[in-house]
Amino acid sequence: MSDSTRLIENLLYTYAERIDAGDLEGVADLFAHGRIVTTPEAPVTEAAVGREAVLGIYQNSTRLYPCGTPRTKHVTTNAIIEVDDEAGTAAARSYYTVFQQLDDFPLQPIITGRYHDTFHRPDGTWWFDQRIMLVDHLGDLSRHLLFELEL
Repeated sequence: MSDSTRLIENLLYTYAERIDAGDLEGVADLFAHGRIVTTPEAPVTEAAVGREAVLGIYQNSTRLYPCGTPRTKHVTTNAIIEVDDEAGTAAARSYYTVFQQLDDFPLQPIITGRYHDTFHRPDGTWWFDQRIMLVDHLGDLSRHLLFELEL
């Protein structure tokens, strides 16, 4: 595995670690040079572009509990990472499963899907360029999100 591949893999896992810690500022930092798009068909004008826009998405959608976390575990698997070191670009496809547990809500998967990510290295450091979040299966998201998500 190349150094760049490992660094990009670490970005995938850092996202999961930060969201589970309730570190929405830290999640937004990962997109300082990037954007999040909700579907592949969404026009770029509907993307959350840059740190502040991404932070707004997470602050307006993620339910945080008194412990400061969303009481979730985002598990990222099956990462396929392709790097073009010369161009300073990369792409990754991976699966995600989000588990949640609360005192009155037994541990369970609440959503599964796929991430389609691109990365770039504008300043010598790898950053998310774009993240598309695809949903495959929905469970009970009522205790995780501040809005209702439908397929």
